[in-house]
Amino acid sequence: MSWNLVEVLENSAASYPDREAYVFQGNSTTYTELMNQVEQFASGLSARNIGKGDKIVLLLGNCPEFIIALYGALRLGAVVVPVNPTYTADEIAYIIGNCGAKTAIAAAPLQPLFAALQPRLPELQGSIYCGAGGGDNSFEQLLQSGTGFIESAYIKGDDTAVILYTSGTTGKPKGAMLSHRNLATNAESVHSMFQVTKEDRAVAVLPMFHIYSLTVCLNALLAVGAAILIHPRFHPVEIITAIREQKATMFSGVPTMYTYMLQVPGVSAADFTTVRLCSSGGASLPVEILQKFEERFQVVIYEGYGLSEASPVTAFNPLGGVRKPGSVGVDIPQVKNRIVDHDGNDLPPGVAGELIVQGPNVMQGYFNMPEATAAALRDGWLYTGDIAQMDEEGYIYIVDRIKDMINVGGFNVYPREVEEVLYQHPGVFEAAVVGVPDESLGEAVKAFVVRKDESLTAEELIAFCRNSLVKYKLPTQVEFLTELPKNSSGKTLRRVLKELV
Repeated sequence: MSWNLVEVLENSAASYPDREAYVFQGNSTTYTELMNQVEQFASGLSARNIGKGDKIVLLLGNCPEFIIALYGALRLGAVVVPVNPTYTADEIAYIIGNCGAKTAIAAAPLQPLFAALQPRLPELQGSIYCGAGGGDNSFEQLLQSGTGFIESAYIKGDDTAVILYTSGTTGKPKGAMLSHRNLATNAESVHSMFQVTKEDRAVAVLPMFHIYSLTVCLNALLAVGAAILIHPRFHPVEIITAIREQKATMFSGVPTMYTYMLQVPGVSAADFTTVRLCSSGGASLPVEILQKFEERFQVVIYEGYGLSEASPVTAFNPLGGVRKPGSVGVDIPQVKNRIVDHDGNDLPPGVAGELIVQGPNVMQGYFNMPEATAAALRDGWLYTGDIAQMDEEGYIYIVDRIKDMINVGGFNVYPREVEEVLYQHPGVFEAAVVGVPDESLGEAVKAFVVRKDESLTAEELIAFCRNSLVKYKLPTQVEFLTELPKNSSGKTLRRVLKELV
């Protein structure tokens, strides 16, 4: 298989010209039509003096224009920088300024924001807007201005394809540089592992600007001629309806999505009869949610692990093999995972340490951040910052982020362990645990809970946890919220919860 993402798409268009590439709002587009759109876009960009190495920022939700712009820019050898379109003006300005983008492809409602930012961004030569009101700078205008077929740039495997800015939980966001080889090999590993074929129809509701969706819902599917069912937003009733009516065979989501779909009344396994594979990533899926979802919908959820710096997937429970609830699985093809101590020495099975990763999917480094790169990439391995343990058979269990660990009087408490117990209470909808300052113990455990039943009390929950947790792991405080703060990929934002303390 080619490591050039554009060649991969060209091969699919040549092999499956009349098959559906994507379906959006009831309209279907074939691989031939998609390839034509990509060529038109590349031609239009080229006419605006965009070429190899230039940075193109994408500020779009889930829509066909995202796919067209991604592959059109890559065809020119440009570097694509996907950004969450709901970011604040300062967050957007930082990323555009940091990477030195020449052009932005943005949703039309962002025009006023870009007009205000222009004085701060001298390198930004112009913006293209998708949707009504784009005017002379509209996406449609750009497509029409293209002269048609344009030669692909000469692309090497190590050429940067995408820069993904991490969410910046500490300090400013870092731009993880992912090469064509990084992304193409990970897409190959995913479609090989998931046994994806041209017959598959996969729901793409995870945000396309996030690496999980970019690889699992776009690149891996386009590589084999499968169909992408594009959905701009997640609404549990709408997505369950779409799965049934569009005869989806694959659904990829984050734990929050499975939690919400489980709450929809009147749905059953009949809605999922065409689905052969559900996958979960982005955060740990509580075992209680996994088991209830599988029982109700009669599908298997395969949990995996990944991070932006690894394009992203490094581990997954194997299809057709042993699946262990609570585990993110084993090494995927071409990738190795290890659990090590502070000095980088391998730890025995069952002992928690830092998860490190090696493979052709591992990033080139952080853009213009040599010190952060040196800290993350050591001796050919990516240090993830996640605490995990591995069993005798090589199955990995994510314990928590190193920075999220709570130290109670010298004892380590991992939030996920406490959260798993909280989820077992029938009155708990969602839960998250953080450390809070404690005068005598240094830190104590605090739980934030979204409850199903307003009559549920903090005392009742703490008493419930007492049956399963040693005293120092028990929440000393419980605060009830109407919802947990999350980022665009569905991860609970513990740093926001800590600010509430």
